[in-house]
Amino acid sequence: MRSFLATALDRSSSHIGRGWQIAAAAIAFLVVLPILALLAIATQSSGDLWPHLISYVLPHALTQTALLLLGVSLIVVSLGTGSAWLVTAYDFPLRRMFEWALLLPLAIPTYIIAFAYLDLMHPIGPVQSVLRALFGLAPRDLRFLEMRSLTGCIFVLGIVLYPYVYLFARAMFLMQAASVVDAARMLGAGPLKVFFRVVLPMARPAIAVGTSLALMEAINDIGASEFLGVQTLTVSIYATWINRTSLPGAAQIAIAMLVVVVALIVLERTARTRQRYAAEASRARRLQPVRLTGPMALLAVLLCLVPVLLGFVAPAVHLANEAWKRLSFAGFSSRLVEETLNTMLLAGTATVVIILAGLVVAFAARQSRLGLQLLRVASLGYAVPGTVLAIGLLWPMAALDQGLNRLGLVSGMFLSGSVAALIYAYAARFMAISAGGIEAGLARIPPSYDQAARLLGRTRAGTIRAIHLPLVRPALLTAALLVFVDCMKELPATLLLRPLAFETLATHLYGEAARGTYEDGAIAALLIVLFGLIPVILLARLSRKEG
Repeated sequence: MRSFLATALDRSSSHIGRGWQIAAAAIAFLVVLPILALLAIATQSSGDLWPHLISYVLPHALTQTALLLLGVSLIVVSLGTGSAWLVTAYDFPLRRMFEWALLLPLAIPTYIIAFAYLDLMHPIGPVQSVLRALFGLAPRDLRFLEMRSLTGCIFVLGIVLYPYVYLFARAMFLMQAASVVDAARMLGAGPLKVFFRVVLPMARPAIAVGTSLALMEAINDIGASEFLGVQTLTVSIYATWINRTSLPGAAQIAIAMLVVVVALIVLERTARTRQRYAAEASRARRLQPVRLTGPMALLAVLLCLVPVLLGFVAPAVHLANEAWKRLSFAGFSSRLVEETLNTMLLAGTATVVIILAGLVVAFAARQSRLGLQLLRVASLGYAVPGTVLAIGLLWPMAALDQGLNRLGLVSGMFLSGSVAALIYAYAARFMAISAGGIEAGLARIPPSYDQAARLLGRTRAGTIRAIHLPLVRPALLTAALLVFVDCMKELPATLLLRPLAFETLATHLYGEAARGTYEDGAIAALLIVLFGLIPVILLARLSRKEG
């Protein structure tokens, strides 16, 4: 009897498992379709534009992008690694607050930080005005950081993206064996030598992972780079497509950008593979923080306070002040109400689609090795910048529109430049968050639960409904929250694919910054920041539990 039940169970599971794999394969194909279409678009002739791109656009854009990534990497590694080691290895006043406060810059998108600092650092802005008043200086006597420059862009992106390194480095420091550090101290090594000769080499893979993620966010940026006058590859793609109306030329630049992204992915994968061995070697007791007092405690507080002030407090307070002045003068405009509703509905609809698709891919990964490979393919879109995805989506959407027009079902550009195209771009971009988060939650459910439910007469759908979904609910809610906020903040894809006369908070802010009317965009920026705080608080709670 048991043999019969086991055979029947295997056949049923195999049959249903194939259905999950087929659905997951379809989702994975839809995710990589924009990348395949991009390659096809890039093979088309761009006329006499390509020689111009080769001679004048690409060399400058590649140079600017390389310098930007180099500068950002130096800042994120220094701030992220240093602050992570301070809050892990030492005990000082406000340490517990800094454990989560150092994550706060993640709540503000890069283009909003650029938007705020352009106003803060303006020659007639609050910072320079206060300094001139304090020291009695004339405007020409005060030399300050020029925000509309490569240096300004590096500063802005660095102070926003360092938490990626902080998260990974702190997790690794918490896992390291205290015995290794204690042994170095007993051999006479001072604090700096222990850090640079023992701790840093062990944490190098984790730092590389966090740095590669920060750099992928930096290369995807379009708002901050354009606001600050830096001609990166992403800005060049946008300018070639919109200003020169050359889709093949934009696709060819996007291919060059993909090469840079692939290099960053290879770096991240290599570091993650090495990280596995470093983690296995640390099974002893964890490091006990050393108590700091006096000047050293004050120095530790200042070192942790500076990135929080620059990356979150200063721009957030400025935005709140400007938003309050605008509200006091003109109130909350009906246009902003409409754009807020557009943002919430668009992000909410995309989140539902992405979570449902993520469930399919994650359950397929639970069934077989093929499903696990399909999950990895479906996660590729997260590494592709939104600008590149937007370019790649145009051809398949246009082809589908033509087919529907021939059938007489619709007329004109029904899908291209529609909300459906935006949701498709969001799904391809953020499927990794949904599928990866749900798959991690499912991995904690033993396979014996599935077998027991099936032997007790539950169907596959019944097992999912009664066992899997309740147990995976925390991971599901976390993934949904992160996807929702990422969709709400996404600028490049929204900017390029949105329907005519359709504005979100992100595109509204972009338009106001492009016109130089910063005070009119402050309310939209503040709303985005408030929504962005939600996943940061969640990440801080998870980080504290791991600690």
